[in-house]
Amino acid sequence: MVALRGKDIDAFLARPDPSRPIILLYGPDAGLVHERADALIASAVDDPNDPFSLVRMDGDELAAEPSRLVDEAMTVPLFGGRRAIRIRAGSRNFASGVDTLALMQPKDCRIVIEAGELRPDSPLRKACEKAKTAVAIACYADTERDLARLIDDELRASKLKIAPEARAALASLLGGDRQASRNEIRKVALYAHGKGEGTLDDVAAIVTDASGLTLDPIVDSAFAGRAAEVEATFAKAMAAGLNSGFIIMTAQRQAAALHKARLAIEEGRSELDALESGFPRLHFSRKTMVETALRNTSADRLMRAITQLADAAFDMRRQSSLADVIAQRALLAIAVNARRRG
Repeated sequence: MVALRGKDIDAFLARPDPSRPIILLYGPDAGLVHERADALIASAVDDPNDPFSLVRMDGDELAAEPSRLVDEAMTVPLFGGRRAIRIRAGSRNFASGVDTLALMQPKDCRIVIEAGELRPDSPLRKACEKAKTAVAIACYADTERDLARLIDDELRASKLKIAPEARAALASLLGGDRQASRNEIRKVALYAHGKGEGTLDDVAAIVTDASGLTLDPIVDSAFAGRAAEVEATFAKAMAAGLNSGFIIMTAQRQAAALHKARLAIEEGRSELDALESGFPRLHFSRKTMVETALRNTSADRLMRAITQLADAAFDMRRQSSLADVIAQRALLAIAVNARRRG
């Protein structure tokens, strides 16, 4: 059985084995499937835009006549050169064509099949895993190490450094889809172009621009102890398609700023001075809510909120399907605690 894992995948993608020209890419990360397919096609033909070099086929159409795959793969090009076939699998079964082709050992033709999630007993997956001339590669959501490498690669290409807190916030928003993650990193790199180093404000600015909403009312309500307003504004953000990771990132910034201001008060500074130290560019519309949060919450409780938000960000990456629920639960817990003075 040839189902590659871990480092074996990277090694194969860097130097595909010519004795295994049939390559199945499948899994829940559609962006990663597409990205790997692009790379395999680019290394297989001289010009991916040449219709004589690259043939695109639809899996559902192919299912009606699986032998077309064999005919296409075994066709000798009129002018020679390398060829590739790119197939987008659908809901219908064309595995019999793969079985037949695997026995014929096509030469100078790479077959790349893109699919979504496939069960172990899927005919297409079984056909590629058992054939000596094929390989199956699973494409799952990026791990923290994968995301770190992705951020490094993209920022290096943009000749941009990034502050540690901005990097952590950016990483907390990524995962699930490789192409979407890459696009978000590139947005930050473009926004911070010419600055030399990306900051947390740069990441936050991209978040706000992308959402078309201001995130402040959600987090201001949480730290002011207004749970009902948290529920209402959070629901509005979700209806607008906002990533809940953006909201948690903004809440982390708010908690850090409040903690800084609260420490200043406990050291004897006036509330006005402390507010300016933690929120140097605070909009007047937010002043009442932020002052309420500052008066009602101690530095120790804010430190616990910082830890709570960090835990929520971690849990959201680990359980991406529950990210919205985890984020809302964390914000409501902060709101409930904020109503208890001290």
